[in-house]
Amino acid sequence: MTSRTTEAQETPAGWRNFFLGAALYDLVLGAGFFFLYPQIFTILNIQLPNNISYIHLSAAVVFVQGAGYWFVYKNPVRNLDMVRLGVLYKAAYAGLAFYYLAIGQLISPVFALFAVADIVFLLGFVQFIRTTVGSRKTTP
Repeated sequence: MTSRTTEAQETPAGWRNFFLGAALYDLVLGAGFFFLYPQIFTILNIQLPNNISYIHLSAAVVFVQGAGYWFVYKNPVRNLDMVRLGVLYKAAYAGLAFYYLAIGQLISPVFALFAVADIVFLLGFVQFIRTTVGSRKTTP
């Protein structure tokens, strides 16, 4: 049986750094929108909603995603299912952002840039899954 430390050490440093980047991206984005939403919305020229819970709820989800990618960074192989969940998160956000951009209802073009970043992470997550599953014998 492989120990956690050995699994983490067997993961190439490039992948670990990639997941560290994903973690920091979402942690900073989530915390930024949670605590600095008035300043961010002012910079983006977006009117604040009448209820701030919309911002806090969304920002908290993004922050928690970042925490999940931090766990993946610590041990990518052991947290492979979290990477799979990340694919779904990134696809959902990017799909919705591009949809609203296409129909002219995206609140700000900056959210499309976040979607582009999420597509980059999504592609990396998929490649990591393919590489990891392809190199391991899995049991049902």
